[in-house]
Amino acid sequence: MSKRDYYDVLGVARNASADEIKKAYRKLAIKYHPDKNPGDKAAEESFKEAAEAYEVLSNPEKKQRYDHYGHAGVGGGGYSGGGMNMEDIFSQFGDIFGGGSPFESFFGGGGQQRGGRRVAKGSNLRIKVKLTLEEIANGTEKKIKVNKQITCKTCDGTGARDRSSISTCSTCGGSGAVRRVTNTILGQMQTTSTCPTCNGSGQQVTAKCTACHGDGTVRGEETITINIPAGVSDGMQLSMSGKGNAAPNGGIPGDLIILIEEIPHETLKREGNNIVYDMHISIVDAALGYSAEVPTIDGKAKIKIEPGTQSGKLLRLKGKGIPEINSYHRGDEIIHVNIWTPKALNAEERAILEKLRDSPNFKPQPGKHDKSFFEKMKEYFE
Repeated sequence: MSKRDYYDVLGVARNASADEIKKAYRKLAIKYHPDKNPGDKAAEESFKEAAEAYEVLSNPEKKQRYDHYGHAGVGGGGYSGGGMNMEDIFSQFGDIFGGGSPFESFFGGGGQQRGGRRVAKGSNLRIKVKLTLEEIANGTEKKIKVNKQITCKTCDGTGARDRSSISTCSTCGGSGAVRRVTNTILGQMQTTSTCPTCNGSGQQVTAKCTACHGDGTVRGEETITINIPAGVSDGMQLSMSGKGNAAPNGGIPGDLIILIEEIPHETLKREGNNIVYDMHISIVDAALGYSAEVPTIDGKAKIKIEPGTQSGKLLRLKGKGIPEINSYHRGDEIIHVNIWTPKALNAEERAILEKLRDSPNFKPQPGKHDKSFFEKMKEYFE
């Protein structure tokens, strides 16, 4: 099932400001919050959908990738295999509502792992993946070994020596937050802040794990399978949710950012979604015409050189270019014909050309020259 456009999800225009995006998300978060709609699966899905849209559109880098490449540019549309979970969503509320989740006061609690308890998030990782033109055209799967912070297997990410070393925080009672009531001219005001003792985790560790020294993470290596969609371009960034560094104390993993680098092809050049091939033919073949083979990203293809073909002629192989990402449309291959002139002639060849020199057919005809290659390419792409 394809995902809805994130701007449509939040109900904002594509040129909406950051404040407008935040305001729209706040409205939807309150409307569809699970505590306000207990047992309503449709409301829960709308709640998650709005959070995912905000997570992308509130991030300038992700928003730019989404505007250019759609869901594929941010790991959506089946690419990342991820999506946001409830811990991801509730971790956003400090930014949206200026502190802890407002739903504790709105809806009477919301659970320890939602409103008050702060969940740490691991840092993002960036890697570079080099792709051939053929891999870009057809899409590919890459298995990459990534050195990163992984969850400690000894303590399962808790940071504790054993389960008996984990206790409920005595300051916040396990909620991860402390509340203060102050008297003001408007009456009593209740404020909520992160617990200073447990830093929002709701737990205390009395004896640290000897493998990770209480961090819950260790340095390690993970083999990650990356499915690259067809049509990516050099410099494009893709993301995989949850494949970055593991977070301390069993928090939310960061994301893996994949930077695409295109390996130059030996004979083909890429111009957008089109492929350009510089073809060199002899003056004899140009004059007489012949059937030729040219390389494409899918193998070889036959083309016909018409008699009298001029240098600079552009030929087109429709549909032999790069596919557009998230689209069935595919670019073309443009063949730029160049007339090759021999530099060394034997006596017999020179004699033949000397006879042809005075022929009217071998004299340039003023006013009948073709346009330059750049002029033709500009007209073609326009």
